[in-house]
Amino acid sequence: MDAFVHVKGVLFDIDDTLFDYATAEEAGLLGQLRDQELHDRFADTATALALWREIMQAQFDRFLSGELTFTGQQRERVKAFLSRLGHDDVPDEQASMWFAGYQAHYSAAWAAFSDAEPAVRKLAARYRLGIVSNSARGHQREKLRVIGLLPYFNDAFICADHHGASKPVPSIFWAGCASLGLAPSEVAYVGDNYALDAEGADDAGLRAYWLDRRHACDGQEVRHGIQVIHSLDELPTALARHA
Repeated sequence: MDAFVHVKGVLFDIDDTLFDYATAEEAGLLGQLRDQELHDRFADTATALALWREIMQAQFDRFLSGELTFTGQQRERVKAFLSRLGHDDVPDEQASMWFAGYQAHYSAAWAAFSDAEPAVRKLAARYRLGIVSNSARGHQREKLRVIGLLPYFNDAFICADHHGASKPVPSIFWAGCASLGLAPSEVAYVGDNYALDAEGADDAGLRAYWLDRRHACDGQEVRHGIQVIHSLDELPTALARHA
């Protein structure tokens, strides 16, 4: 633990860490299903969301592997989703238009978590701050601009599409550290995904903080060295112990 005594920088994940992705995603899907009069094709909202999220993860993984472009995975998400509803062979243009409808509802619901700006503002007075995200840089920068957090991270913004590798690969965490001008042992990483964010950062030699908003860790064994927090409100105090 002594290797982490002087934490000088903090890197953040974005989706479901700073940005309330799950809520915006739900608004996007349900709004588009209503517009397309498809909402009655599902027994309930949870069933529709579960299918969308299952398909999203599969297609997004293809983007992260380099098999699809960022916009390509968007089209493939729509095609796979509509195929499960009996609409096969959807043309690219139609899939893009369908996703644009989803995107309009999704973007209208963009918001930061209520604990994000207060915590980041407080940390910015003491630490160098940056982003490491498994998404497209332009898309993620726009999210943070809209929700008012981009000025805190302008100079240190590492995303998988530009870096060429995604979390939990150590190199993307090291790139984030380099963007702060710090060694991994001087940097903390905060994210909501236990495997990608917490274990990935820990494996890369950073101080790992798992943001477990839903208390998923209750009853789950957490690797020694990974710190668990349930709100970003807890982060400044947790970090101060190692500053």
